[in-house]
Amino acid sequence: MEYETIRFETEGGVALLTLDRPERLNAMNRQLSDEVIDAIDCVRRDAETRVLVLTGAGRAFCAGGDVRTGDEVGVRRTAIEARDWLREMGQRLPLALQALERPVIAAINGVAAGGGLDLACACDIRIASETATFTSVFARIGLFPGTGGCWFLPRIVGLEKACEMIWTGDGIDAAEALRIGLVGRVVPADMLLDTARELARRLARAAPMAVRLSKNAIYRGLTQDLPTALEWAATAESITLTSDDHQEGILANRERRLPHFTGR
Repeated sequence: MEYETIRFETEGGVALLTLDRPERLNAMNRQLSDEVIDAIDCVRRDAETRVLVLTGAGRAFCAGGDVRTGDEVGVRRTAIEARDWLREMGQRLPLALQALERPVIAAINGVAAGGGLDLACACDIRIASETATFTSVFARIGLFPGTGGCWFLPRIVGLEKACEMIWTGDGIDAAEALRIGLVGRVVPADMLLDTARELARRLARAAPMAVRLSKNAIYRGLTQDLPTALEWAATAESITLTSDDHQEGILANRERRLPHFTGR
């Protein structure tokens, strides 16, 4: 697929996906959604690509759905039509990111609002620029957070703060996002991509099989009891214990060198 609303590049095991509608604050429309899904699928199919970094062009990460495009958010629909449209346009993005068996880093360069905040929350790790802002804007425009906010935010920032953000629609800055645990670190704007890429390169050097299995277990565990989680862990550990990467890790440790993991 040729991309018009995103930029996508890979280097050294790291994929960089940039939402590229800066004139619309990278707001999501159907074309952007389709192109992001295609890029995620490219990462999934490429065994050499081990980490995905997601960011935005210009002064926004993503401003949510494009409310000014007639065939997008603002159009009149029946409830059934609206549900089907939301599933196709917005909900498949967080589902695809969660299902991707690779670490996903959000490099949040600016505004993350509504569905854009939910998109950032669907990533595994969030790094914010000092200029980033965050708002669950839905209630302020009479909408429900239909792209995952009610699932993500309580798990990331806790129940009380999630309720406040969702119900008031008030925005927070990067410093507050760091304080409440919405992001893991805040860096100067001119260091954002370098910081995200450096972390991505570190993750790309990790044993890919172990990383994939642990991502699966982390998100499964959010809805499992301990015995069920441990049963899955026993299966996953049996795979890594018998892998070539485990043997390489032991040998590299003995030889005091960095391991070279192949994913086998």
